[in-house]
This record gives sequence, structure tokens and C-alpha cells, in this order.
Amino acid sequence: MISPEYIRLMAAYSHWQNTAINNAAEMLSDSQRRQQRQLFFGSIHATVSHLLWGDQLWLHRLAGTPAPAAPDIPNSLTLYAEWTSLRSAREETDQWMLDWGRRADSRDLTGELSWFSGAVQRQISRPRWVCAIQLFNHGTHHRGQVHAALTQAGAKTTDTDVPFMDSPQFPW
Repeated sequence: MISPEYIRLMAAYSHWQNTAINNAAEMLSDSQRRQQRQLFFGSIHATVSHLLWGDQLWLHRLAGTPAPAAPDIPNSLTLYAEWTSLRSAREETDQWMLDWGRRADSRDLTGELSWFSGAVQRQISRPRWVCAIQLFNHGTHHRGQVHAALTQAGAKTTDTDVPFMDSPQFPW
């Protein structure tokens, strides 16, 4: 089982890394961000859009934030057509995640969460703490893909290790 402190740490980490990814992606042109790069979702833009959609979906389920506008995974890739709107939505969603982390307590991690999964086309029920891990694991997975693509495209990225995070919330 995880703790509310884990949620706070991972929300801060996600925000730190999302900001770093977006800053590095800003160094590229729009056509470079949309270039097919053999990522699971093709381009940097599509992968960042899907990552944002996933965060919005899990935060909706776990914290009651607004549901993402796209109804499913295929539409998550084009949820935000323009980079500026994608980046703005990313910042707003990161704020929702940080807010959830600040107010999280043990009740956020107990009990079951049930939903219909479009990915596997069936009803799923899992412990809430497992779903919270999924929120953060999904983000780490796709940010890793984007980080590699950005590096290959020549953009300067940052460290990704949790102990290197510089955050007033975690003054190591």
C-alpha cells in the first residue's frame, strides 16, 4: 500500500518532469514535434497529448476533476491540435494533480474503484491505491518515451531521477 506522502511526492515529480519535457519540446518546431518517431503513439505531440489525457482520466476517477474531452485512447492523440493549448492544459492538469496531492489522505487510497475500460472493453475494479500508482506509472512510462525522442531530436532535457528533484515541498 502507498501513502498520501507518495501521492504528494509523485505529483510534484510529475509536475517537474512535465515542465521539463514541455520546455525541451519548445526547442523544436511544430513539425519536429509532430514528426513520426517510432514512439507507440507516433510523434512527440501525440504522445504528450495521450499522456495528458491519461492523467486527466485517472484524476477524474481518483480526485473528481473534470473528465478529459476525448472519449477514448485514439482520440487522446489529437485532443489538443495546437501546442500552446496542449501546454496550457498540461499546466492546468498538473495543478489539479498537485492540489489532489496536498489534500490527499488515507481515504483517497482505500476501497475499490470501478470503471468501464475502453482499452480492454470490460468493467474493472481495483483498489484505489493501485489506481493511484497507475496514474503516476503511466506518466513515467510515456515521459520516458518522449525524453528519448527529444534527446534524439537534439533538444536539451533534464535529469529524471527523483532524488534530483528540486522542490520546496521536498527539501532533501
